Amino acid sequence: MSMLGRSGSAGDAPKPGDPAVAAMLADSELAPFWLNRPEVALPARPPIRGHHQADLVVIGAGFTGLWAAHQALDDEPNLDVLVIDASGPGDGASGRNGGFCDASITHGVANGMAHWPEEYSTLHRLGNENLTGLLADLERHGIDARWEPVGELDVANADWQLEDLLGGVAALRRAGDRVTVLDRDAVQAEVASPTFVGGVWRHDNVGLVDPGRLVAGLRQALVGRGGRLADHTSADGLERSDAGVVVRGPGLEIRAGRVMVATNAFPGLVPAIRHQVVPVYDHVLVTEPLDAARLESLGWANRQGVGDAANQFHYFRLTPDNRVLWGGYDAIYHYGGKLGPAVESNEPTESMLAAQLLECFPQLEGVRISHRWGGPIGTTTRFAFTAGCRWDRRVAWAVGYTGLGVGATRFAARVAVDLLAGVDNERTRLAMVRRGPVPWPPEPVRWTGITLTRRAIAKADRNDGRRGPWLRLLDAAGVGFDS
Repeated sequence: MSMLGRSGSAGDAPKPGDPAVAAMLADSELAPFWLNRPEVALPARPPIRGHHQADLVVIGAGFTGLWAAHQALDDEPNLDVLVIDASGPGDGASGRNGGFCDASITHGVANGMAHWPEEYSTLHRLGNENLTGLLADLERHGIDARWEPVGELDVANADWQLEDLLGGVAALRRAGDRVTVLDRDAVQAEVASPTFVGGVWRHDNVGLVDPGRLVAGLRQALVGRGGRLADHTSADGLERSDAGVVVRGPGLEIRAGRVMVATNAFPGLVPAIRHQVVPVYDHVLVTEPLDAARLESLGWANRQGVGDAANQFHYFRLTPDNRVLWGGYDAIYHYGGKLGPAVESNEPTESMLAAQLLECFPQLEGVRISHRWGGPIGTTTRFAFTAGCRWDRRVAWAVGYTGLGVGATRFAARVAVDLLAGVDNERTRLAMVRRGPVPWPPEPVRWTGITLTRRAIAKADRNDGRRGPWLRLLDAAGVGFDS
């Protein structure tokens, strides 16, 4: 998801330094909620060192890598598949997202129409088919990801935001989506917030999952099918060989027939990934479970996933145990693409998010934040994934979901597996597959451009959505920055 600006009067709005905000965050745990529960066990698989062989090596054990392994085994059940990951189970974006599972593989209708207008109807259909297939796979493998087919509610906090939402309704309906337009009373009957002035509820082809349960289920099912997993196993180089590819890491050599790179926001082992994807940090808060009275005060009986309608926006939802998850707004790029524990906590951002949560839902005053975390989102200039292959189809990749990857990872993994196999089909012929996004410039131009864009986005939100010269230039070039 991407980024929200608070609109309206700020006179009485909670501030990051307020005692109520500090009390919310006191004693919160710096850990992803989805991965930090005893009922969702994600035991690490032992690392490997020394010399190994495999038919297919998948580098990255998040959603993309796990779906790729499963789909390769669907095609060739006797394939020897080895999935390695430099970190622990689900520790990247797969265990740190909000759990919004959207059928879109193009980051929404508007973005898809802007970049691929001639094939958008095909992309829309393929996205819906992918979500149907994802749900069928969950049933086939016995994975309880706590799927909730509740749709998504986009809300406006100002009249200009509502105008933008309403302007997109016709395109949603032309694409076949079932949409309900809500005025102020109707939207607040769905979710009770004094800041909402209207909204649009998209009912179909989007829902919520528990990401921790999803990644755990995919891992368990893969091992049950004979796939191999090795955590805390780094790869730092690829070499072409007569028989395929050699994957090298500290104390490690794996000879593989084929390699799939699924590192997303983390440094890629092929130049295309390093040029086309940057890591953007998104931060998330989760409250303690709400008691019955607090829950009733929010309304939210239909449990939709919710997103705000400005450029900088929040996404929020109820978890299966009735906590409020609240994330987004502050998409942060660290110079040089810095990643890791040192940048996973950002106290000013966390305090700002808590204040904005109280502004949206003043009825939550006194509720404690139990978990807070940050995580890197792989972002491309066109907001949608990129896939490709090299070395005579011995190496393929799929990365760069820009915050909308819970469902799209399965489709992108399928594309990468097809590319490795040399399959000529509807998926591999797509323009979005054949042509990659505009690459990000090198540093320091990259950091400067992203910083200018973040400032311009914030300014646009303060000016009723009016986009200044810099954003209009990016729009004309078909590129942008988002989380």
